[in-house]
Amino acid sequence: MNPVDGTVWGTSLGFPGSVVRLDPGSNPPETALAEVYEPPMPGYGPRGGDIDRNGVFWASLSSGHLGSFDRKKCKGPLNGPNATGKHCPEGWTLYPFPGPQLANVTDSGSTEASYYTWVDQHDTFGLGKNVPIATGNANESLLALVDGKWVNLRVPYPMGFYTKWADGRIDDANGGWKGRGLWATTSTRAPFHMEGGKGTRPKVVKFQLRPDPVAR
Repeated sequence: MNPVDGTVWGTSLGFPGSVVRLDPGSNPPETALAEVYEPPMPGYGPRGGDIDRNGVFWASLSSGHLGSFDRKKCKGPLNGPNATGKHCPEGWTLYPFPGPQLANVTDSGSTEASYYTWVDQHDTFGLGKNVPIATGNANESLLALVDGKWVNLRVPYPMGFYTKWADGRIDDANGGWKGRGLWATTSTRAPFHMEGGKGTRPKVVKFQLRPDPVAR
C-alpha cells in the first residue's frame, strides 16, 4: 500500500506486463478505480514489487532490470479512454541488474532473473531509508540499489543461495548495526543441488551490515 495516498499497488505478469494502481475510493468496490502502466522497452515483465515512502513503486523485471515507476512524473491522462497502459513511459526508470547480458542481445539488461523487490522503507539494514533490495537469483545474493549504484550482498556459503523473498527488522534501535538485520530464505525447490548435496535443507539467512570488516 502506498503510504502517501492509501492506494494499493501490484504487478501483472506476462509480456509486456504492467504495474497496477488501485484506488479503493470511498465505497469499494463500487468506487474502486484501477490504473495500468506498462514499462517501456527494453523493460518488460514486472514480477514482485514494493513501494517506498515517497510513493515510487519498484519492481523486478523479467528483462533483467530493476524498474522504478513514479506516477508524479506522468504528463498525460492517468485514467480514462486515453490511458492505454503505454501512456506514461516518462514515469519509468530502468536499472540493469548486475551480470552479463544474454548472447547476441544488444538491449540493456542482464541474465539476472530476479523474482521480487522489497523496499527497506525504515532503514532496517543500514544502507538508508527507501533502498530497494531485489532478489539476485542468478547472483546468489540480494541486490541493493543505493544512490544509483548496486551493492551486491552475496552469500558465499553454502553456494547456491537462491531466494524469492526478503524482509528486515530492527530489534534494538539503539543497538547500532547489531540491532538491525535483513532476512531471507533459501527458496529453491531442490536444496540438495546446493553445496552440501543430498540431505541439505532450506535455510534462513540473516544479513547484517558492519561499519567495518572487523567490527564486533
